[in-house]
Amino acid sequence: MANLVAIVGRPNVGKSTLFNRLTNSRRAIVSDEAGTTRDRQYGKCEWNGREFSVVDTGGWVVNSDDIFEEEIRKQVLIATEEADLILFLVDVKNGLTDLDEDVALILRRSKLPVVLVANKADDGKDLYGQYEFYKLGLGDPFCISAATGSGTGDLLDFVLTKLKTDEVDDLEDGTPRFAVVGRPNAGKSSIINAFIGEDRNIVTEMAGTTRDSIYTKYDKFGFDFYLVDTAGIRRKNKVTEDLEFYSVMRSIRAIENSDVCILMIDATRGIEAQDMNIFQLIQKNNKSLVVVVNKWDLVEDKSQAAISTFENAIRNRMAPFVDFPIIFASAVTKQRIFKVLETAKQVYLNRKIKIGTSKLNEVMLPIVEATPPPSIKGKYIKIKYVSQVPDTQIPTFVFYANLPQYIKEPYRRFLENKLRDNWTLTGTPINVFVRQK
Repeated sequence: MANLVAIVGRPNVGKSTLFNRLTNSRRAIVSDEAGTTRDRQYGKCEWNGREFSVVDTGGWVVNSDDIFEEEIRKQVLIATEEADLILFLVDVKNGLTDLDEDVALILRRSKLPVVLVANKADDGKDLYGQYEFYKLGLGDPFCISAATGSGTGDLLDFVLTKLKTDEVDDLEDGTPRFAVVGRPNAGKSSIINAFIGEDRNIVTEMAGTTRDSIYTKYDKFGFDFYLVDTAGIRRKNKVTEDLEFYSVMRSIRAIENSDVCILMIDATRGIEAQDMNIFQLIQKNNKSLVVVVNKWDLVEDKSQAAISTFENAIRNRMAPFVDFPIIFASAVTKQRIFKVLETAKQVYLNRKIKIGTSKLNEVMLPIVEATPPPSIKGKYIKIKYVSQVPDTQIPTFVFYANLPQYIKEPYRRFLENKLRDNWTLTGTPINVFVRQK
C-alpha cells in the first residue's frame, strides 16, 4: 500500500508549490496571498521506482488571525494522526515565527517521522537563514526551493529512507475489498452496521498492512469480501470529526486499500463539493464505483421522475465517467441494503472481465470500419487489430493502428463507449490505448 505524506506549515511557506513539484502537476493554485488553498489537494509522487501519496494541508478559514491559527493546529493534529510521514515546511527568507514553534511542538509530541524543510532557499545567501530553525528541535533542515526544484531530489531520497517499504498483504488473495466512503454524516457507519449488525460471529477483523486500516471479513448470504473501514467508525477521534480534511485523509486510506468503492451520498442534501472530491480520489486511484443515495426514506417525493432527476444530476456532475450503478437506499430501514452488496459484487466481477481476442476483433473491427478515426493532413488512420492486456488492475485494451499519434481523445472515448455497449463493464474504469501496429 502506498504511504501517505502530509505537507504541513503556516500559510504562504510554499506548500502548494512543493505539492505541485512532488506530484509533477499544476493542480494546486499558487498565489502570494495567504490561505489560497481551500480545496484538498491529493496526488501521487513517484521517485526511484517507489510511489507514495501526498496531501497538501491547505484549506483553512480566513476570517481572523485566531481562526487561522486554530485551523492550522487542527490540520496538523489530523495530519499527525493519519499520515505516515510529515514534511514540515518553513520559510527560510522570513525566518522563524511563533506559529512555526506552535506547529513544531505538536510534531515533536507525535511519534511520526518529521522532515523539516526550509523552503525558498533560492540562492546561496538564503542558506544562512536555516540555522535558526535548529531551535525547533526537529533535526537538520533540508534547504530547498520548491519553485525551482533545487534540493528536492536530496529531500525525496531522504523521505524514501523514512517510509516503510510496501508490505505484502496478509489477506486472502482474490477476495474483493469494498470501501464505504463519503463525507461526514452521509451514513457510512449506519450502512456498515446494517451489513454486519446481525450475525457478528461470522465477521472477523484483521488489521491491514497500512496504518489504521481495518479489514472486516464478511461471508454470509453467499457473499465473501472484506469491508475496508473508513471515517473513524470504530474509534472516536481526538480531532473534530466533521472536518473535511479528516474525512478526505481517511478516504485516501480506504480508497487505496479497496477494489470497489461504495460512495454514500445524503439524499436530503444532494451531491456536494466534498462528494466530488471523494469521487475524484476514486477516479485517480482507478477504483470501481457504486453510488448509494442514502436516507431515501426521508425524501418525500419518491416518484420515478424524482429518481431520474437525482440520477441525472449525479451523472452530470461526474461526467465523463457515467457508467456506474446508482442505488437509492436507507441504512436505517435497511431498504435495498442487500442490493448494494449484490451490485458491489457484480461491479467487482466486471472489473475482472476477460474478453477473448477473436471476440473483441469480431465485434470491434466492423464498428471501427463503419466509423473510422478522422483523417488528419490527408493521412488515413487504419486500426487493424485489438486485444485485451492480461493481468492488469483494470480492464485494459490496446488498439493497433498505422498512425496512433493522430488518434485524439474524443475517438478514444468513442472506442471506450463501444466496448461498454458490447460488454458489461458497468462501474469499473477501463484503459484504452492505441499503439503502433
